[in-house]
Amino acid sequence: MKILVTGGAGFIGSHVVDRYVELGHEVVVCDNLSTGKTEFVSDRAKFIEADIIDKDRIQSIVREEKPEIINHHAAHIQVGYSVQNPQFDAENNILGTLHIMEAAKEAGTKKVVFAATGGAMYGNKPTPFDETMKEQPLSPYGISKRAAELYLNYYYELYGIPFVSLRYSNVYGPRQNAHGESGVVAIFSEMIMAGKTPVINGDGTHTRDYVYVADVVEANVLALETDFVGELNIGTNTEISTNEVFDKITQVLKTDMERNYGPDRPGEQVTSSLRYDKAREKLGWEPKTDFDEGVQKVAAWYKQSN
Repeated sequence: MKILVTGGAGFIGSHVVDRYVELGHEVVVCDNLSTGKTEFVSDRAKFIEADIIDKDRIQSIVREEKPEIINHHAAHIQVGYSVQNPQFDAENNILGTLHIMEAAKEAGTKKVVFAATGGAMYGNKPTPFDETMKEQPLSPYGISKRAAELYLNYYYELYGIPFVSLRYSNVYGPRQNAHGESGVVAIFSEMIMAGKTPVINGDGTHTRDYVYVADVVEANVLALETDFVGELNIGTNTEISTNEVFDKITQVLKTDMERNYGPDRPGEQVTSSLRYDKAREKLGWEPKTDFDEGVQKVAAWYKQSN
């Protein structure tokens, strides 16, 4: 199949591209390189530098390439910045999606696989979250991702373009950007290896559900063939505190660095974990990499890269 991967030079998207190419698909990557890197893009994929907020440019690419599948990973993902600048977040995550979908309905696209959020979708509810819960995002980022899902449903109902929205928990792994506000495993790993003490926001007791990138990639593969339309949680049903993340990384990197605490960040919920029963039922998917193994792989990648 011919697949257009937006954000395909980024952390998750580039891993998805690698797997799609490995499976023999014809892959076109579209990325503005704001956080992605060309060296992450497989030399067996076609690369086009473009921004999804550039309506004319992105729509011409979709119309010319005529992808059977659009895998939409390009997005603004920083929760804290979305609180400071909701308009910027909406322009990227809502309008950017609309630009793509308006062209997709003319290009013969048969399915959209969408990278959504599970961690920021449900608000402060008892965990683990499942897809039957009402979506009550607490940040503009979560709101924009939910809005995009609703638009995808609109294009499905009116234009017959099926979609699978993969609601990720906190994804971590090699290639993750350690210089933004997201990706605590990457941030902690790189800073600790550089001898710098990272700041733990709040008291470190906030918990998240960490899912390894290779497991996320397999969900993107399985989503290509399923007849299911709708939203699926992609997580591990396990909660790990920020303090535990710090301790695990210092253990792997063999350092006795002390914890350093800073203020809480606005717009962040206290806890999240995702029940993945529906993904197992609809896709046959489940996570295979436990957190200890995943952190070991991340540490090994950063050691090799530095």
